[in-house]
Amino acid sequence: MDKMNSEDINQQLKDKKNKKVSGQTKGIIYILFAAFFFSIMSLMVRLSGNLPTMQKAFFRNFIAAVFSSMLLLRTPEKFKIKKTSWKSLFLRAGFGTAGLIANFWAIDHLGIADSNMLNKMSPFFAIILSIFILKEVPKKFEVISVIIAFIGAALIIKPTKGIASLPALVGLFGGFGAGTAYTFVRKLGKEGERGSVIVMFFSVFSTIVCLPWLILNYHPMSLKQVIFLLVAGSCACIAQMCITSAYTHAPAKVISVYDYTQVIFATMWGLICFGEVPDILSIFGYVIIIGIALFKWFVSNKETAK
Repeated sequence: MDKMNSEDINQQLKDKKNKKVSGQTKGIIYILFAAFFFSIMSLMVRLSGNLPTMQKAFFRNFIAAVFSSMLLLRTPEKFKIKKTSWKSLFLRAGFGTAGLIANFWAIDHLGIADSNMLNKMSPFFAIILSIFILKEVPKKFEVISVIIAFIGAALIIKPTKGIASLPALVGLFGGFGAGTAYTFVRKLGKEGERGSVIVMFFSVFSTIVCLPWLILNYHPMSLKQVIFLLVAGSCACIAQMCITSAYTHAPAKVISVYDYTQVIFATMWGLICFGEVPDILSIFGYVIIIGIALFKWFVSNKETAK
């Protein structure tokens, strides 16, 4: 009897371990797809040419709003939102929209790789903001990782005479907005709100914010520009769904580091489509930020193993 119980326990532990590994593998695959599609979104935004930032942001969000709403309509709960979620949803949408607009503006005024890298400061901003939003006190190595990441960002921003360039600072603010938004996404997830609701609310909110600017400052578009923006919106929607699925299957500390592959994809698009070759300081900045992300991931996994 004891032998049978022991075998059952061992089998359960084995199944649990296999399930965990399977979940992590799926999470990694989803986040790699998200990074790829977000990089294509950035490329399409850049290719759409000299259009107002708010016009580009509107198309990106409108498609995601329509698609996510259609998905919710097919669920039993439809558009039902938890009463406790409203405040966090508005804060997530507000910071996310501000970060998105800043990122789009930076894409038009910086190299595509630099703007993507600055936007990828979001995980480090999330650590700082988690202190205030989630009441989570960071560990010493997490504080050090934030400091080192800012050093990497400084190499990309390349401040001159103590004053950083406006496009680079806007790009960095985009990372701050995204980091704050992701922190609220985590808060909403911990409180049991559906991922599809979070995506839909953000998309609809940002579409409404961009609409007045679109009406007042609409620029006529060629068929090519319309296609580029439609592709950008579609890729953004796919990426959002992928990243939501990624964090459903595996914890952030395990898979978030793979999100930095977006910078590699963006650098590739910049080189192929625009002939953009990152300078040596930018490359050092990439290495530092990606390196500290890898270190943070390694330490987290080591602690989990213990």
